[in-house]
Amino acid sequence: MTLTDEDTITAIATPHGVGAISVIRVSGPKSFYVADKIFKGKKKISESQSHTIHYGKIYSKNSGVIDDVLISVFKKPNSYTGEDSVEISAHGSPLIAQKIIEILLENEVRLAEPGEFTKRAFLNNKMDLAQAEAVADIINSRTEASLKGARNQLDGLLSAKINFLREELVNVSSLIELELDFAEEDIEFVSTDEIKRKINGIIEEIEKLLKSYSFGKVIRDGVNVAIVGKPNVGKSSLMNYILKESRAIVSQIPGTTRDIIREEASIDGVLFRLYDTAGIRTTSDEIEKEGVIRSREAVKNADVVIFVNDATSGFDIDIYNEILEIQPGEKIIKVINKTDLKEPEGMSGDVYISAKTGKGMDELLKILKEKALGSETYTEKSAVVSNLRHFNALKKAKESLLIALDSVDKKMSGEFISVDLRNAENHLGEIIGKVTTDDILNNIFSNFCIGK
Repeated sequence: MTLTDEDTITAIATPHGVGAISVIRVSGPKSFYVADKIFKGKKKISESQSHTIHYGKIYSKNSGVIDDVLISVFKKPNSYTGEDSVEISAHGSPLIAQKIIEILLENEVRLAEPGEFTKRAFLNNKMDLAQAEAVADIINSRTEASLKGARNQLDGLLSAKINFLREELVNVSSLIELELDFAEEDIEFVSTDEIKRKINGIIEEIEKLLKSYSFGKVIRDGVNVAIVGKPNVGKSSLMNYILKESRAIVSQIPGTTRDIIREEASIDGVLFRLYDTAGIRTTSDEIEKEGVIRSREAVKNADVVIFVNDATSGFDIDIYNEILEIQPGEKIIKVINKTDLKEPEGMSGDVYISAKTGKGMDELLKILKEKALGSETYTEKSAVVSNLRHFNALKKAKESLLIALDSVDKKMSGEFISVDLRNAENHLGEIIGKVTTDDILNNIFSNFCIGK
């Protein structure tokens, strides 16, 4: 689908506030016409070649010269949106940027909605929907891993895989539908075993993508880690060591941490949100009691739980069993701390550390990353699912294929099998935008920033 007779839109593309420059984007059929009305340089913008930059001044009828600017010219279809576009680079005063926007609005241009530039790029076939979503992920990426994951999606790794699976489904459907056309001649173009083999092959590929979601979600969104244990076992010292700074107060007095302290750390390119919680114990102190309640809530919402024990006082089985009631054992890392004070004889832990000296901390971080990312390994060129919308569409596609397989086993008419194969194809098409609705598009692009 392609946009026609659309409005010309504008928005500030750079962050609000004072900076070196402000960039104002304009896209739509009247971009060059409006630019020529407000810009004076050596050459008209409408007569300039695409992908050229021109120096001049922006004028207002009432105020005269507004600013010296550079205007970048992008002629359709070779622009971000696929439309005629210009980008105005002005001095980074919010007042100047606002005045330029006001002049544009006086000349048949309207303000862009959130994500409208990228939405137009999608509608003009400059990118598919999965790639468009990757644009937002790139903007929001905060670690090396999340940036690489979003970059791979924008480069089309996932889209290529989805397109391949859709083509495979089309091939199977075509063979079945061809047989239906020759049903009276009783001609078999493909055997039942071959149909099942092809469908099972597609299901297997979808399952690989579904399996990658836990990894992709971690890469994209990061990991919530709750550091829990009874008071004075070294939870705050552990957090401070990971952060390489004294963020949490450390004291010999039990119950020092009464509220949850939340900090973020990048470990090998993966974002970890660390929650230093109040020590879990029975207490009459109302404030500390509330802290213990919040600690249990942090455990509930955690992707990984670091359960800290003190080598000098032993493993706290009661608290461990309490954690097990909230989270499965595979999400818990049993840490024995303060091994610099006493050898942890007879204490069962996953890792033995000293948050004071750093002993065992490399091993703890290694286990933490393994717990977060899972056992599966993916290369930089692997198609990985990181978006819940994509995950749900893949699940629906698999369900339709399982129904189709059941129909094949029951020797049902090819018409029934074909319908479910087409449903699976449509569900896959939802990921890249081959099949979509205005509601889906509006929901996706409304989460973008204005100007992108």
